[in-house]
Amino acid sequence: MDTFLAKYENQINVFSELLDELPDTEEPLWILGQRYDVRAEKSELLSDVRSRLWFTYRKKFSPIGGTGPSSDAGWGCMLRCGQMILAQALVCWHLGREWRWDKDGRHPEEYRRILHCFLDKKDSCYSIHQMAQMGVGEGKLVGEWYGPNTIAQVLKKLALFDDWNSLAVYVSMDNTVVIEDISDMGGSLSTSTSVLPVHMMLNISFSFLSFYSLQECFKMPQSLGVLGGKPNLAYYFIGFIGEELIYLDPHTTQLAVESEAGGAVDDQSYHCNRSPHRMKVTSLDPSVALGFFCKTEEDFDSWCGLVQQEILRKSRLRMFELVEKHPPHWPPFVPPTKPEVHTTGAEFIESTDKLFESEEEFEILNV
Repeated sequence: MDTFLAKYENQINVFSELLDELPDTEEPLWILGQRYDVRAEKSELLSDVRSRLWFTYRKKFSPIGGTGPSSDAGWGCMLRCGQMILAQALVCWHLGREWRWDKDGRHPEEYRRILHCFLDKKDSCYSIHQMAQMGVGEGKLVGEWYGPNTIAQVLKKLALFDDWNSLAVYVSMDNTVVIEDISDMGGSLSTSTSVLPVHMMLNISFSFLSFYSLQECFKMPQSLGVLGGKPNLAYYFIGFIGEELIYLDPHTTQLAVESEAGGAVDDQSYHCNRSPHRMKVTSLDPSVALGFFCKTEEDFDSWCGLVQQEILRKSRLRMFELVEKHPPHWPPFVPPTKPEVHTTGAEFIESTDKLFESEEEFEILNV
């Protein structure tokens, strides 16, 4: 089995144009809303990339479902990318976009709690175990490869069980973002501090001709990046330079990490110390998911303004539409709510039958 996995990982480079060294250019490089001068700010740029939580294939974790696989190598790349884009939302919320990881430094308690949400064990809210089993309700067998739309649906439903964050995950329908629907979701979760924590996942059909719009999305301060790649190979894209996309690669198999006494976690393997990979945009599969995080109503209003000004008005080929009201010919929008059950989230998710009986499906998969 290990020989097969090693052969699989070695073959990945055949499908990507990996350009490990940063180019010597005057063109700006953008990482999740931050602009960098490659020549003058290389150390700051690399620190930013290194600070993103990096989730890869793991092996020797407890079997999924008790008798399932104990490694996700070869099939879990999109699940790991989904973990990365959601982790970035939690980092922005609890630590701020300017937070940087220091391998020798001490980090806030919130950082430890975020990391615990993604450890490879059944009781972690966004673990590979929970994501794989939640995918059963989306028609995916445990061990089957996911696409961007499936992972967006899984994240939306798992977020219902995350009591610490109370994060609303909005998944777009038919390449259209409805302001009224997102406001309804945020309003149902708002606290006395008027926080509107919304993680938007926009499933779109991308084309090279709309690359300008994709560039503008990476420039937005609310950007969480893009999930996409090639058939059966997923990557987490976090920025661009010129016509090349910058991404984190989950196709490395590492040993599962156990939490130590007191909840401490050796986090060295959750941050990538390599130079960021680059991929020609023409190599990208057309089906992708864009991610954005709005912490407050002001963030959301700002995002809407940027979309109107920089994408909808300037680009003839729009990647998505932004409308004020819910289209009357669509099914009614019902904000997702956690089912009333007397059990823990982890136990309930393991039995998906009742959960999906009442969940109304209305998202359209773009192909």
